[in-house]
Amino acid sequence: MENSLLPRHVGIIMDGNGRWAKKRLLPRTAGHVQGAKAFRKCLRHCADIGIECVTFYAFSTENWKRSEDEVNAIMDLFSDYLDEAIGMGEKDVSMRFIGDRGRLSDKLVRKMEQVEADTAANTGTVCCLAVNYGGRDEILNAARKLISDGVTGDDITEEALNERLYTAGLPDVDLIIRPSGEQRISNFLIWQAAYAEYVFMDVMWPDFTEKDFDLALEEFATRNRRFGGV
Repeated sequence: MENSLLPRHVGIIMDGNGRWAKKRLLPRTAGHVQGAKAFRKCLRHCADIGIECVTFYAFSTENWKRSEDEVNAIMDLFSDYLDEAIGMGEKDVSMRFIGDRGRLSDKLVRKMEQVEADTAANTGTVCCLAVNYGGRDEILNAARKLISDGVTGDDITEEALNERLYTAGLPDVDLIIRPSGEQRISNFLIWQAAYAEYVFMDVMWPDFTEKDFDLALEEFATRNRRFGGV
């Protein structure tokens, strides 16, 4: 596909891990293990084809409601990924982690900060992992920063709020992909996706492949994006 037809920023809701496992009579944690493999493949593919930025919805602010065993399994997988993330250097990927880090363990936060520092100079694909992330929570956090920074009146602009979002400095989302057959946005990048195109797919996330990603890109390329115009 021509670079001019590629979205600059893709958001992916990694959905369907639990249902994938249940269908196979496996524990839900098995679905997350397989989903982590799909994440790695998809990120490598994004880097290979030149996607400027991709944001993966890994763990929402609502996911804490799940069982302790499942939450711990997800956090363990996240920790394992951080341990190997330095290996993404050959793909020239820079890593960012968006979301509220206050509820994460100190050990995880230190690893996140290390990975961000180690990959900050990379100039290829920016990979954002949304961990303990919620779109409303992000906007609320940005509004609080506006107040604490003393921004008032007409100085409260879209640009001022943008600068205080977790995604500050990144382009707005052009395309959001949600596998698993569900058709909702689940509090994901709700500010940044104001004019995003959505592609919903029936494949469960653990089965998501590079071909599925390319199919979503092909669908995106057919969309007539008017941004409120005619």
